[in-house]
Amino acid sequence: MEKNYTEIEFCGGCTIESAVNELLEFKNKGTFACGTFNGTVLYSDSVTIEKAYIDITGQTKAQCEENSRKWKEDYERKKKEHTENIPSLTEEWINKGHEVLLEDKWELWDKIVPIRLGDLYYGMELGCCLDIVKILNDGGELDEAKAMINGQDHSGASFSLVRAMVKEFSARGLEFAEYVN
Repeated sequence: MEKNYTEIEFCGGCTIESAVNELLEFKNKGTFACGTFNGTVLYSDSVTIEKAYIDITGQTKAQCEENSRKWKEDYERKKKEHTENIPSLTEEWINKGHEVLLEDKWELWDKIVPIRLGDLYYGMELGCCLDIVKILNDGGELDEAKAMINGQDHSGASFSLVRAMVKEFSARGLEFAEYVN
């Protein structure tokens, strides 16, 4: 006998557990249902928490939780180390900026370096900005600067941030910002 499955959509942000529980509600009502979670189809008549974890992640629930715990622990350790290193990193990035930027930009650069180091990207955008400003200040082509920013693996937010920083810190920044917009 062929089973007819009611296809359901899991809500955005749904966990593996909530997807499994939703399918089990259908099973308890005697209805066959299926739904796709991160590209894996789960079926109400055969789903369990362990099976879903293995099918979706390739790991048991306990393995996933342990990996998540280790990741969080590692993240917190790196975040703490970075925070402790902000004073020395500030000095390092100020010096790097002074090597690339025109002197009239140093005061603003010196002011934003510790802010950027303590923000979301931990100062990643400082190096990205300086790489592009160096190209522009050395007479490089806009295509070269655009290739540089496109090769820096930015999210939309970090792209916009670096674009805005280059606009501020390079004499050709406005031209660059309009070119990559």
